[in-house]
Amino acid sequence: MNEKNFEYLEKQVKFTGFGEEMKDDLRAKIEQKLPEFTLQHTSQYGQDAAVATLNFRKSDQTDMYFFNSYKLNVENEYSREKTEQTFYINYGNTMTLKEAYNLMQGRAVNKDLINREGEGYNSWVQMDFKNPDERGNYKLNHFHQNYGYDLEAELAKHPIMELSDQQQKDQLVDSLNRGNRQAVTFEKDGKEVMHFVEANPQFKAVNLYDEHMKRLDNRQSNDQTQLQGQKSSANQSAKQGQDAEDDVGGKPKRKSQAKSMK
Repeated sequence: MNEKNFEYLEKQVKFTGFGEEMKDDLRAKIEQKLPEFTLQHTSQYGQDAAVATLNFRKSDQTDMYFFNSYKLNVENEYSREKTEQTFYINYGNTMTLKEAYNLMQGRAVNKDLINREGEGYNSWVQMDFKNPDERGNYKLNHFHQNYGYDLEAELAKHPIMELSDQQQKDQLVDSLNRGNRQAVTFEKDGKEVMHFVEANPQFKAVNLYDEHMKRLDNRQSNDQTQLQGQKSSANQSAKQGQDAEDDVGGKPKRKSQAKSMK
């Protein structure tokens, strides 16, 4: 058996998101010297079952095997509908297992990709369930850098508390870039409320859900943000007005006296 080929395939499988649990099965299949073979992998995301079939093929000229693609079947927790898609293993353009799952849930993934000329570029990728290709695969739409989607700017339109802390903000943006639907904390009427958010590059927005995963109208969140801004401005104006009254006739501010006594 070609040990270097085995080690390369092992790493390729691992970094595509399938871990190391198929290492022994991979070795056993290669040792059989079959012209092609498959491996099975099952994952659970919440209550969604994701079953992947990894496809390997031996070279016609050498003893080397290639990891060409994997077919992913996902059964949705709520609808019990099954979705199937084949993802191809291409240098610089391979979707990991979790990214593939997120795409099949209709969410967008941000990736650094390589074009046919070998040049790198960044793009959001999202599955188009209305347009299957001749192989039965759904088309992948790309929203490139010049499309003008600014995820951070869209997040800033909503009262998301995690945005006030740089580390939490970075973690949130990174998670959304990978296609996840992420839990966030909204400030509403002085209370903390859990919501969920996901990127929506096609419409240059973010999708919002309540704690029960019910889709929210973005206008509600924007109105809440505007209302909070108005309250803040009103409170600031009232404070400035009170300070001005305290200064009339050269009277010292009471707040300043209190501070100086400490």
